[in-house]
Amino acid sequence: MNEKVEELKAKEAGNPKIWLRVASERLSQLRYVYLVQIEDGIPSADQRACLEYADAVLIGWPDEDAQQVADLGEDELDQVRQIVSQMEDKIPCFRSQERDGDIDQLSNSLVTLTECVAQVRRHYQPDFPLPTYREIHQVVQQEWNEDMSRIDPDQVTSPQEVKQMQAESQGEDPAPHVGTGLSQELPGEQGSASQKDTHSA
Repeated sequence: MNEKVEELKAKEAGNPKIWLRVASERLSQLRYVYLVQIEDGIPSADQRACLEYADAVLIGWPDEDAQQVADLGEDELDQVRQIVSQMEDKIPCFRSQERDGDIDQLSNSLVTLTECVAQVRRHYQPDFPLPTYREIHQVVQQEWNEDMSRIDPDQVTSPQEVKQMQAESQGEDPAPHVGTGLSQELPGEQGSASQKDTHSA
């Protein structure tokens, strides 16, 4: 278990639901960094789906003392600690991809990290209906195809051409997208940033 998780475990004695806040704050940070990376281009269906999956997992996130948040036994708490530890272990790779402007791999990493947060929420809020990334992607892909069909054919002839335009715009000058957050150390878990504010940004 990494050092950050060990530190949080030491604080857990008085608040075994601390992992719920840790997970939501982390995903809110990751989502924002990803959004900054793609906001200047034309988002592909995959990129839209990544963001909407993160949004779906964060929506209606409960406070730690909310009635619908379950009290976990030691075995379940240990599973949550392991999930958070796995999530933290993946963040250095996310940072590297963000520095390099590697959007495709960054998208894959965001989906993986979002799934970690979804697993944490399923432990604390087992009755909350969380969609899978596959379900989100199917809906987004259909919407994206419909959007592409409404584009003036004299300007853009196919969705593939839109993807090419996006790739070219990203390749021209990746510098503005680099160093937007996770290329530096992530802020500590002190003070609970408002997940709703970050989510709505």
